[in-house]
Amino acid sequence: MRYIPATDADLKAMMDASGIASDDELFDTIPADIRTKAALNLSGPMDELRLRRHMKTLSERNTDAGGVPSFLGAGTYNHFIPSVVDHMISRSEFYTAYTPYQPEISQGTLQAIFEFQTLVCQLTGLDAANASMYDGASALAEAVLMAARIKKKAHKIFISKAMHPEYRAVARTYTNDLDIEIVEIPFDKAGKTDLDWLKGQIDDDTAAVALQYPNFFGVVEDMEGFSAVIKAKGALFITATTEPVALGLLRPPGDFGVDIAVAEGQSLGNAVNFGGPHVGLFAVREAHIRNMPGRIVGETLDQEGQRGYVLTLSTREQHIRREKATSNICSNQSLCALAFTIHLSLLGRKGFRELASTNLSLAEYAKKQLVAIKGLSLAFDSPTFNEFVIKSEALSAEALNAKLLDAAIIGGLSLAGFYPELDNAMLLCMTEMCTKEDIDRLAEVLSG
Repeated sequence: MRYIPATDADLKAMMDASGIASDDELFDTIPADIRTKAALNLSGPMDELRLRRHMKTLSERNTDAGGVPSFLGAGTYNHFIPSVVDHMISRSEFYTAYTPYQPEISQGTLQAIFEFQTLVCQLTGLDAANASMYDGASALAEAVLMAARIKKKAHKIFISKAMHPEYRAVARTYTNDLDIEIVEIPFDKAGKTDLDWLKGQIDDDTAAVALQYPNFFGVVEDMEGFSAVIKAKGALFITATTEPVALGLLRPPGDFGVDIAVAEGQSLGNAVNFGGPHVGLFAVREAHIRNMPGRIVGETLDQEGQRGYVLTLSTREQHIRREKATSNICSNQSLCALAFTIHLSLLGRKGFRELASTNLSLAEYAKKQLVAIKGLSLAFDSPTFNEFVIKSEALSAEALNAKLLDAAIIGGLSLAGFYPELDNAMLLCMTEMCTKEDIDRLAEVLSG
């Protein structure tokens, strides 16, 4: 059966057992002002045959997404995924959410996670990585908490306003009831985090400074300049990378003295999927490894000298005495992490660099095409990777997107909701899934 029908008697029995008077009580945690008061406009009941036909009719009204160019990025990126990735992660030995507590029966899963950790270390240039986080946003929040644990006497965390707005929001949620002050660093006219402003604000009460690399506008930050200022005050340096493909061309965070590097791994092996699931990357310097959240898989030798893999440095408090835990991140995104590992392994060093170069070239080509249109210009003139911000003299970003959608093109992200000062600005993204013909079509529609 595809579903199990429940009678009124069944529902009453379940409510009685749960101690609730009506199913409305199940939604009490949702604020009343955002709950709909209107009755749902549903048709009458259908048998399974009619229901299947009805759903098929609805699905046929969908537009073929494969034929619609998309220039939307902003933290979730549309990249080509080789078919071998889905084939490998669908093998029965991987297709499970089981946590590999028992190493004697989990060597394959443990090795896959170990290889994932190794790749994350290579990408970030840091010493150790965990078995993955839920996503990039929660990884940043955990990095903030970790910095506060390490710098116990410091209470201030500086986060760039050019950090993904949703990452900043999650960090604030995680620290809302703690003795941690989140201070946002403004960005300058070039779209970079304002280093001069930070020089005048950072003090001995600073636990860490967090930047996005490249930042939310696609701009590459002055990593060396920030590192010097941060280290001079003895604070920790945190970076978040929403587009790890950028690290195929950019120097890894570890080269700049970064202490904690987090990232979103969705770009590799994981489809957009309407925004999830994602997979968070988390890497640290060896000196801080015991403060790192989540699990770590280690490599060892058994009594016969054969290589083996085990969960290591995972305290029991994390699972049982949660109030004493370093972190309450107990699960990880193993299947998504496996897809990341397979995709990056298929690319190799050369292929990864070529992928990054393709993305950069397409973005630079798009810039030239768009700035040639009267009324459009770049919001920032700093070097970028595969995302950049354009602004319109006459139309809002929403109006531009409506125009593009009428032409069967998915545009960029309107920045007005996150940055009121950028009310006519749009964040556009180019990946290898965009062709030059797609970009020419984008420019043609926007110039009409």
